[in-house]
Amino acid sequence: MIGLGTLINSAAILTAGAAGHFTGRFFGQEQQDALTKTCGVSVLFIAIAGAMQGMLHIDGNALVSGKSMLVVLCLAIGTVIGELIGIEKWFERFGKWLKEKSGNSEDKQFVDAFVTASLTVCIGAMAIVGSIQDGILGDYSTLAVKSVLDFIIIAVMTSSLGKGCAFSAIPIFLFEGSITLLARVVSPVMTENAIANLSLIGAVLIFCVGMNLVWGKMVRVANMLPSVVLAVAAAYVGLF
Repeated sequence: MIGLGTLINSAAILTAGAAGHFTGRFFGQEQQDALTKTCGVSVLFIAIAGAMQGMLHIDGNALVSGKSMLVVLCLAIGTVIGELIGIEKWFERFGKWLKEKSGNSEDKQFVDAFVTASLTVCIGAMAIVGSIQDGILGDYSTLAVKSVLDFIIIAVMTSSLGKGCAFSAIPIFLFEGSITLLARVVSPVMTENAIANLSLIGAVLIFCVGMNLVWGKMVRVANMLPSVVLAVAAAYVGLF
């Protein structure tokens, strides 16, 4: 069944949100703050591993780094585009709308939790590659594996940040569902180099999400999202 992967991933996030909300009641404010920072540190190391995998390679007996210019240009130009468009503000407006409609108007962390969780689960190659596989082959295995990872991440985030994290199921459903439906159109663009570039830039953005969790909101990560599109475009036109 085409689209089953998206349904599994969305359901996993909702279930994780419910589990995290239930367990979070047993933690005091200090424990929740500690859990938030712990989650942030975990996200940082996951992101570092992904970024290093994309930038480092073995040349003979030496470990060589590369793609520094790709990172700099994509992030710089992509952030300028995102700031001009105001992507973060749109995310926040949607989060505020969800906050009111879901009856969580008293939850002060709802919007930040929603935006942070949405960026964490949506950014990355697994969401795109898995959706393409699901759309063309009906193979949802990649999204099923991603669902397990997302379950753990969202459960921990919800227990510390609040119910807003569970609503990240909405953007993940729309994002993965759209790619699944457009898989035959997207597939030719997603070459091996394009996926590698996407994974690298996506890892850097996830690193920024981790920074926000550990040290408070320092970076408007949503405004950096055009960087991912530029990374794919750079590979497609053969620049990197």
